[in-house]
Amino acid sequence: MGGMPRKPAAERHHLPDDRPSELVDVLIAFHHPTRRWLHEILALEGPASVGGLAGRTGLAVGSVSHHLKPLHQQGFVEPAPELARDTRESWWRVVPRQLSWSADDFLADTPGRLVADRAEVENFRHQVRAVQQWMTRASSAPEKWRRAATSADTTTRATAAQLRDLSSRLQDVMVAWADECVRDAAERPQRERRPVRVVVRTFPTEAVHP
Repeated sequence: MGGMPRKPAAERHHLPDDRPSELVDVLIAFHHPTRRWLHEILALEGPASVGGLAGRTGLAVGSVSHHLKPLHQQGFVEPAPELARDTRESWWRVVPRQLSWSADDFLADTPGRLVADRAEVENFRHQVRAVQQWMTRASSAPEKWRRAATSADTTTRATAAQLRDLSSRLQDVMVAWADECVRDAAERPQRERRPVRVVVRTFPTEAVHP
């Protein structure tokens, strides 16, 4: 017995243009380890099908689709139907967007603040995993990439205004540098490139117990 023809991904996961996107929903969608992983694969390796993502990650096809849905609803990914060979394939690509937020956007002891605090923890864990992954693989990376990578830290006494100023300067430097890389890639696409992660954290501190 024949079934109903399967709709393309764009029709199965329609996103109304006027849907308001609440910050809490955005944080829940993005700051989930598996969804963050899928998003980074699409961002760093390019568009992929649900089946391809399942093969790449070892997740079940249904699980991949489940996690892509909230990412799509919050504008982090979108269907790429032109890449599919037929309507049975569901292809996805990343939608470039910036996400900037603070737990202080929410009142203390509210559900939103709990979500924001959890998202901050998950974001830190993600950064730690990224650093650990690099440290594990650094010895086998080409020397020019090992020498280009670096880490630095400093501790000094400063006012809250000075800390805020440093944070703003670092953010401006990262954005300008990233824009330069994008322009250079367009002008000189033949140059060797690798995904490069920049992690900057500025915060008041105390002596760290070993």
